[in-house]
Amino acid sequence: MGRRRRKPLPQEPIDATIESLAHDGKGIAHNEEGKVVFISGALPGEQIRYKMTGRRRSFDSGEVVEVVTASEDRVEPPCPHFHGCGGCSLQQMAPQAQIAFKQQSLLDNFERLGKVTPETVLPPLSDIDHGYRRKARLGVRYVPKKGGALVGFREKSSGYLTVMDSCRVLVPAVGERIAALRALISDLEQCNKIAQIEVACDDTQCVLVFRNLEPLPEGDLEKLDLFGKEHQLNIYLQPKGPDTVAPLNASHETTLSYRLESFDLRYQFLPTDFTQVNAGINQKMVPMAVELLELSAEDKVLDLFCGLGNFTLPVARQAGQVVGVEGDEALVQRARDNAALNEISNAEFYAVDLQDEEMGGVWLNSRYNKVLLDPPRSGALEIVQKMKKINPERIVYVSCNPATLARDADELVNNQGYRLISAGAMDMFPHTAHVESIALFVK
Repeated sequence: MGRRRRKPLPQEPIDATIESLAHDGKGIAHNEEGKVVFISGALPGEQIRYKMTGRRRSFDSGEVVEVVTASEDRVEPPCPHFHGCGGCSLQQMAPQAQIAFKQQSLLDNFERLGKVTPETVLPPLSDIDHGYRRKARLGVRYVPKKGGALVGFREKSSGYLTVMDSCRVLVPAVGERIAALRALISDLEQCNKIAQIEVACDDTQCVLVFRNLEPLPEGDLEKLDLFGKEHQLNIYLQPKGPDTVAPLNASHETTLSYRLESFDLRYQFLPTDFTQVNAGINQKMVPMAVELLELSAEDKVLDLFCGLGNFTLPVARQAGQVVGVEGDEALVQRARDNAALNEISNAEFYAVDLQDEEMGGVWLNSRYNKVLLDPPRSGALEIVQKMKKINPERIVYVSCNPATLARDADELVNNQGYRLISAGAMDMFPHTAHVESIALFVK
C-alpha cells in the first residue's frame, strides 16, 4: 500500500493575531481549528497575514507577508538582508523590547521548568546592538547561478546560504567586507574548495581562518595574501582538523588578545579558542559575577567550565585561592599561560570532563566556600548534583540557555536547600533570540 500523499500547504495568506513570542523569537498564534502556529517575523499584539510554510501534527509554521496592525515595538530592520538571512531573528523589534523579551523568557523558564522564582530580578545588561560579534563561522559556497561565491549565514527557512554583501552584527572589519570576500573567493582557482571562514577578532585585529578542502595553488595563496594585507586582516588556513590551523605565511601570524580593564588583565587566545563573542557585555558581565560572589581574601573559589580563565583570573585578584576546571585541555593550558602572563600565582587549573557522572580528582576533594559556573548550552546538572559534597555557601551561575539553567536551579533550590537570590538576562547576542543570563544561589 502506497504512502498517503501529504495535503499541499495553502497558498493564500491567512489572518492571525499574535498572542506572544516563543523562545526562538517566533510569534505564537492559533488558527481557526485552535492549532498552534509559530510565525517568524511577527510580534505580540499584532494583526498580521502569514504564509504557511510547514505543517506538523501538533503545530503549523508560517512567515509574515503583511503586518495589518503593527506593535509599538516594531522597527524597520537595520540590515537589508534581515528578511532572508537566518543569522538574526529579532531585528524587527526595538532593542529595548528585545532585552525585555529575554528577561521575561528567563523568568518564564524558571517558573515553568524550575518551579522557582528569583527573589530579586537584576536589571538586564546590554551594550551596543551592532558591530558587536567578534566570533562567527561563515558558510562559503560557490554558486555560479547566484553570481559566484556566497559568504555568510544560512537562510531563515532553508539550508542554503543567504545572498548577502554585508552583516550588521559582525565587527565592521569583517561585516563590511562580505562583498569583498565574495569577490576574493570567486576569483580563486579553487573557488569551490573553500568550505567556511572562521572569524576571530580581538580588541584591535581580526583573523580569518579559511577551511580549504584541497591544497591551494600558489596563485590562490598570493590572492589571499594580498587581500589580507589590503584589508588589514590576518589570513589563516585550515586544511584538515582544528589542530591544522596555521597562518598563511609569517606576515599573517599574530597573537590575539583582549583586556578586562576593571581587573587590569590581558588574555591571549588562539583563533579556534572559545571566547565571549560580545566584548562590551563581557566587560560588564565579569565584574557583575565577581560582585555577586562577594569575595574576600579568605575565600577559596571553584570556577567550573573555566575556559581560558575569563572569570578565574578576576576572581583570583580578590579571593585567597581559585581553582579552575575545564574539559578542553588546550584551554586549560591557555588559562595557565594567561595566569602567568598576568603574574597570578593563586590560581590552579585542571582538565576534567565536567559532564561525566564519574568525574573526580584531587580538586573535587578540596573545600570551597564559593563556586562559579559557566557551562555550555547543555547545562551543568552532573556537577550541580555534586554540590551536596562541595557544599558552597554561594554559587554564581552564568548561563547561555535559560532552560538548562532552570532545570539546574530546580535541583539546587528544591533538592539542596539553596535560595535563588537574584537573576537577570544579558544581551550577549542582540537581534537574536539567544538568552544569556546570570543567577545567584545562596545556601
